[in-house]
Amino acid sequence: MNYFRTALLLAALTGFFLVVGYLLGGQSGLILALVVALGMNLFAYWNSDKMVLRMSNAQEVGPGQAPELYSIVQGLAQRAGLPMPRVYLIDEEQPNAFATGRDPEHAAVAATTGLLRHLSREEITGVMAHELSHVRHRDTLTMTIAATLSGAIGMLATFGGLMGGGRDENGRPMVSPVVAIAAMFLAPLAASLVQMAISRSREYEADRMGAEISGQPLWLASALAKLQAGTQQIPNQVAESHPATAHLYIANPLSAGGLRGLFSTHPPMEDRIARLEAMAGASSYHPAAAAAPRPQTSPWGAAPQAPRRGPWG
Repeated sequence: MNYFRTALLLAALTGFFLVVGYLLGGQSGLILALVVALGMNLFAYWNSDKMVLRMSNAQEVGPGQAPELYSIVQGLAQRAGLPMPRVYLIDEEQPNAFATGRDPEHAAVAATTGLLRHLSREEITGVMAHELSHVRHRDTLTMTIAATLSGAIGMLATFGGLMGGGRDENGRPMVSPVVAIAAMFLAPLAASLVQMAISRSREYEADRMGAEISGQPLWLASALAKLQAGTQQIPNQVAESHPATAHLYIANPLSAGGLRGLFSTHPPMEDRIARLEAMAGASSYHPAAAAAPRPQTSPWGAAPQAPRRGPWG
């Protein structure tokens, strides 16, 4: 159902983009919109991961620079049957993480230094399993396309509004200047709402699959509780400078940024935590059977480090 909903929303976003192009520029506007959409999506397909990592000031690390994080990702990737993704660190105090890349063979996961500082090994495992779930389902590509189309709609609406809209074959305006100006403001808002709906549906699915990969839904639930408190108290300067990347993070990095946090691309954290707790308590849920780790150990048998706690607990 989530896949159908995501496909439907992407189709709606694409159709909306073409309609805006037609209303503001007639047949030529429709053709321009189609060309722009194809061009931007092709560029995003090949370069989105590099762009996002560069904007986030992420630095690639190996087992020598971040041994705990690297070993967690490596173990989870093996457990999920995925190629080992590239691992990055972002020098930000706010605890957070995201995944990017067009497919599992070209994937990357990034974590902030705050995530490693304030979460326990088990909680970090839950977060990284969530991100690998995005990789497994190619959500990173889906969300890149959604963000690209949403941004293109905003650009097209602004251009059409400033130009006063398109004209018919007799030279008469197809839409009044008032409608054109209204489209300039309302079209990007409507596109953002569709983008938010796509992102929210994928977050629920990534929570579910991430809990299955780690074998411990409560690890991710505990991590989400800390992430919610951390993002509310600690601003993410990188994300504030590039808000278009906010939907990629596991927790909304703009929550500490004022009004923009109201337009969250993420579902309510309380709802996500409740679903994970229900998943852990369901009698029909049997996490990874023989491979499931004991509650006080990591998935690979090593004794966990003592939990690291931030000022929010």
